[in-house]
Amino acid sequence: MVGAGYVGLVSGVCFSDFGHRVVCFDKASEKIAMLEHGEVLIYEPGLNAVLARNVEAGRLTFTTDLTAAVDGADAVFIAVGTPTRRGDGHADLSYVMAAAADIARALTSYAVVVTKSTVPVGTNRKVAEVIRATRPDAAFDVVSNPEFLREGAAIDDFMKPDRVVVGVESDRAKGVMGDVYRPLFLRDFPIVYTDLESAEMIKYAANAFLATKISFINEIAALCERVGADVKSVAKGMGLDGRIGNKFLHAGPGYGGSCFPKDTSALARIGQEHGVPQRITETVIAVNDLTKRRMIDKVLDLCDGSVNGKTIAVLGVTFKPETDDMRDAPSLTVIPALVGGGARVRVVDPHGAREGAALLPGVDWLDDPYAATEGADCLLILTEWNQFRALDLKRLASSMTHARLADLRNIYDRADALAARFIAYDGVGRTPQARPTDATQRVAE
Repeated sequence: MVGAGYVGLVSGVCFSDFGHRVVCFDKASEKIAMLEHGEVLIYEPGLNAVLARNVEAGRLTFTTDLTAAVDGADAVFIAVGTPTRRGDGHADLSYVMAAAADIARALTSYAVVVTKSTVPVGTNRKVAEVIRATRPDAAFDVVSNPEFLREGAAIDDFMKPDRVVVGVESDRAKGVMGDVYRPLFLRDFPIVYTDLESAEMIKYAANAFLATKISFINEIAALCERVGADVKSVAKGMGLDGRIGNKFLHAGPGYGGSCFPKDTSALARIGQEHGVPQRITETVIAVNDLTKRRMIDKVLDLCDGSVNGKTIAVLGVTFKPETDDMRDAPSLTVIPALVGGGARVRVVDPHGAREGAALLPGVDWLDDPYAATEGADCLLILTEWNQFRALDLKRLASSMTHARLADLRNIYDRADALAARFIAYDGVGRTPQARPTDATQRVAE
């Protein structure tokens, strides 16, 4: 496994739990040293236990020596980052191509080189070109095997997938991949064999569609606030239609994380390059950006138009619960605007401080929601961690100077909040309130 980041580590750990012998390689010596001692830098429920079990069994090892890792391997997985490239929105493939060249130099016998990283259509053929150019005599096949892991549920997603997608062009490579995923095949989990380009496109199309559902319900939520409808009821009525389904229909402050922002941007760029603009995806990106900005207006409305001099308690800053990932989280848009507006911001997040401390300067980090709300003027819920779902609302309200609740995940009811002596409550798509026509106007001012 070339790359011991989130995807590489989770995949490597789970493959070892299948019974395979797995070597995880990474150039970061400190990371490898920590993994060798059972220390995991990322927070992912269940990962530590599965890692420790397989290290103890001798199936999982870690190294900074790529030659030793590749020697004798049947399959070599590329699981390095493909961040959004600055300036043009395309995926940065420099790490993938560098890994391909390094693998080529380390090959000693036939191996299947598998791209696990999310890459644009055509990348796997470029990987093959790099390997041939670096090592003309190399015996290999290239396979596309995109990951579909949800942060916070990655172990379960790997062990019980909706499907496994394998883009492959030779029977030999297909046989190797069949052996790799044999434990899932024996349990009747679908394995979709297709060509390289289709496998690459499946990942982008799937993530863009899910992001579309999120932006759609968030745009409907904004309309619900104007017309007096409740988006939770609307989403429930929609979701019961089997053609639509109820997943990803939860209104909130917008999507973030390592996949949706990056993959929608890359898909839009791919469409532009091939003369087939992805208008829906481009609009999804714009709606998501506007949704995050609209959340700032909600807090300003609750605080009588200004947060200057006010204390805001924020519950949750990671882009979703059960992860420490802060990438493109709504908090990175909302909180800096509050700090910039003169607010004193206190933050509580079970696992967000490690990354958030550097990304959100000027805030105070606390461990207790009740301590964070002491003397506060507004309580803002940005991430629906389970420990925030059953708070004592009366206790919170009674400790605040001005008991206002901006529930941007809709985990509490307005009636319950008002009964607990909150003087004002606003959710997403639930409480009809006047909004500026231009949702960015007040932020700019």
